[in-house]
Amino acid sequence: MTELENDFTQSLYDNFAANPKYRAVENAITKNGLLNALERRSSHAENIPEFSIDLTKDPVSNQKQSGRCWMFAALNTFRHKMIKGLNLGDFELSQSYTFFWDKYEKSNWFFEMLISNPDMDDRKLKFLLTTPQGDGGQWDMIVAIFQKYGVVPKAIYPESVASSASHELDQYLDKLLRQGAEKLRLAMKKSEDVEALRKELLQEIFNFLAATLGLPPLQFDFAFRDKDGKNLTKFSGTAKDFYEQFVGVDLNEYVSIINAPTADKPYNTSYTVEFLGNVVGARPVRHLNVEMSRFKELAISQMQQGESVWFGCDVGQVSNRKDGLLTLDAYDFDSALDISFTQGKAARLDYAESLMTHAMVLTGVDLDENGKSTKWKVENSWGDDVGKKGYFVASDEWMDEFTYQIVVRKEFLTAAELAAYEAEPKVLLPWDPMGALA
Repeated sequence: MTELENDFTQSLYDNFAANPKYRAVENAITKNGLLNALERRSSHAENIPEFSIDLTKDPVSNQKQSGRCWMFAALNTFRHKMIKGLNLGDFELSQSYTFFWDKYEKSNWFFEMLISNPDMDDRKLKFLLTTPQGDGGQWDMIVAIFQKYGVVPKAIYPESVASSASHELDQYLDKLLRQGAEKLRLAMKKSEDVEALRKELLQEIFNFLAATLGLPPLQFDFAFRDKDGKNLTKFSGTAKDFYEQFVGVDLNEYVSIINAPTADKPYNTSYTVEFLGNVVGARPVRHLNVEMSRFKELAISQMQQGESVWFGCDVGQVSNRKDGLLTLDAYDFDSALDISFTQGKAARLDYAESLMTHAMVLTGVDLDENGKSTKWKVENSWGDDVGKKGYFVASDEWMDEFTYQIVVRKEFLTAAELAAYEAEPKVLLPWDPMGALA
């Protein structure tokens, strides 16, 4: 082992102290903060929010202090359709409603993974117990919730303290799940009635969720007018009825496309992830891996047909949250500190530097004379105080490096791509970065 010698450390100290540029940068950063001090003005001028395809200017939603971005992104694609089709003003579907049913289903999924895999190795068991459930998810997981439980207007099932700030809910739900895991594993060892115990644990969890988030409606009445105050629409029925009548999107026609340029994931191959899911009995999570050029072509094709695109990315990478800029040249580490970040996309995945952390909606793209993308319009779910009234601009280069997933209609895939998607998927380990939850 190599010890850090005092003489070596002194030489590093002296080198920094003798460099006037570093001392000036030290003053700027300690006074203003790292990213504020290193922000490039040019990144603003090069990413003006004007786009050749611009699908919506609807007000943005706000997930607040929760990890529900994947739900918000999916529900936002639906609400834009409803706002346009029904001539509505601002309108939102209840994100708290899908949150409730996801927590309930994830709890059963966690118990099912334990019951179905009694002899799993210690690393996989530790993986499950580290995060029994969470706020995040994948596209196929929100599809499972929509197909089983439907959707309701936000006015029918509004936000609660726990849905808007989910830390306490998650903390105590995880306690119940880990405690339940211990009971289930002991019952399996003793050959006791595991199914009866599972139902007992789920009643306890349902009670906790209903008390914390509110009991979701099974039937409801709702009425709304268009933004001109003329046409009145009335509804009475279930959440699944509401979905069919007012959303009507055939979710089976949408597929998850990823870009993971690592050596272990050949392109034009489908993948799934062990232990990843929420609704037992629903379709499994499945991704088709394609090259980035094709990935962007698919997203553009869907937007050219007037439909926005759910996508997953690593939003914290080179992100100017205040001004809504996702661009590789947002900050100047090189000129200020002689530091260059040179890892490529594959290396960042392999070395745990990056993975999908957030889901948003692509609502526009700027195309050059050859139809190639130059920058992208992004609808976030952090409220209108960040970005440009909640919207971000992503440079094309940033998209190449930090976007991992999009969801598009099957019709845009070639026959070979669709066959590859529908082929038996390769199963990735539970901790693979393509199993990350947005």
